[in-house]
Amino acid sequence: MIINKKYILAFSSLVMLVSIANAQSTTNSPYSKFGVGNIRGSYLPQNRAMGNLAFGISSMGAYNNINVSNPASYSQIRLTTFDVGAYTNLQSLKKGSISEKNFNAALDHFMLAVPVTKKSAVSFGLLPYSNLGYQFTNNGLVDTFSVEQIYGGEGGLSKAYLGYGLALGKNLSIGVNMSYIFGNLKETRSTEFSKYNGFLNTRTENNNSVGGLNFDFGAQYIAAINKTTKLTIGYTGGVKTQLNTINTVLSTRYTKTIPDLTEPDNFEENRADTTLFRDEVAGNLILPSNHNFGFSIEKLNKWLIGADIRLANWSQFSNNGANQNLNNTFGFSVGGQITPNINAVTNYFKLIDYRLGLNYDKTYVNINNQDIDVKSLNFGMGFPLVSSRSAFYKFNFTTEIGNRGTLKSNLVKENFINFYLGFTINDRWFQKYKYD
Repeated sequence: MIINKKYILAFSSLVMLVSIANAQSTTNSPYSKFGVGNIRGSYLPQNRAMGNLAFGISSMGAYNNINVSNPASYSQIRLTTFDVGAYTNLQSLKKGSISEKNFNAALDHFMLAVPVTKKSAVSFGLLPYSNLGYQFTNNGLVDTFSVEQIYGGEGGLSKAYLGYGLALGKNLSIGVNMSYIFGNLKETRSTEFSKYNGFLNTRTENNNSVGGLNFDFGAQYIAAINKTTKLTIGYTGGVKTQLNTINTVLSTRYTKTIPDLTEPDNFEENRADTTLFRDEVAGNLILPSNHNFGFSIEKLNKWLIGADIRLANWSQFSNNGANQNLNNTFGFSVGGQITPNINAVTNYFKLIDYRLGLNYDKTYVNINNQDIDVKSLNFGMGFPLVSSRSAFYKFNFTTEIGNRGTLKSNLVKENFINFYLGFTINDRWFQKYKYD
């Protein structure tokens, strides 16, 4: 029966890997036009529920968790740990008196960690790095004719990683993640005389295929406050990285024929000719260095509180030699979790992990001298499930309520509610038993 479960799990993991690697855009944000899109962050639902708290966390209660944000934490993993999850996004966009609502859903992550020795573990997995998805229109005039400038984008980047964490002595742990970041960033720009039947319009499609290695390093210092309480101080840093790109540009001219002028959205598009085709030109994309600091205080199997600070030099970013003049970013998180009674027998609600956190990010986008910030209130729960002799299971559910942007300077404000669901398994898959 155990073997059957593992085959089923392996098959579902393969489906998850293929699905994430081929996922299309899962956002509708005009601010994703800049840089590589909206950065997702390397967090599991249990970390997101605490406001994206991660860098100073070495453990979270009795269960082993994969904290990919700081690879030094892998050294605390004692059981084979598997985590898989999905998320949904409810979003409303508002600009002046105009509003729009969107819904997105996608598979989110696949991760596995395996102990190597009593003081080290290896982890690998796949998760999203950024999302690109937008479409908006600007109206103008050419001579006396009305014209629409239509901008669109879709795609995003994913991150496949392999990491190792090692404890050096009693208090210090170090770790490293080697990641392969890959995906497609596709953008279009069209100029249309949409009110005029048969006018010649133009469109440029820019497709950027991205791939390359990225490294980040982590360290954690764990100090005992007393027999049941510990302090963890953490740091991670990522180096400035050059990814390879293959860029294809296609510019065309086309006409739009509207058979019935009373239904302008019902049209036929006919390509007239191609004015430019630049096929698979090699280039590079520069990701910046980053520094992250965090701490947590944990009372064993009872509660945890902590805070993080995030810094990244996105002014270093360039795409095929073009610097987009992005902001350097800054963010912080505060949060924690509490488990009322991990040994409760008659009251299941006392076994649940209750989590709460606040998150703030000053993103790399600045428009009309307005910084585009993200603020959110996060909360969630971890539901332990019936366990077998050697395996432990938990569902982690998180809700993130927040906003991005502002209505000032005629900009767009995004209000969002994100739901994250993760399934965690702890088991002794690769350890030999003396008796079966």
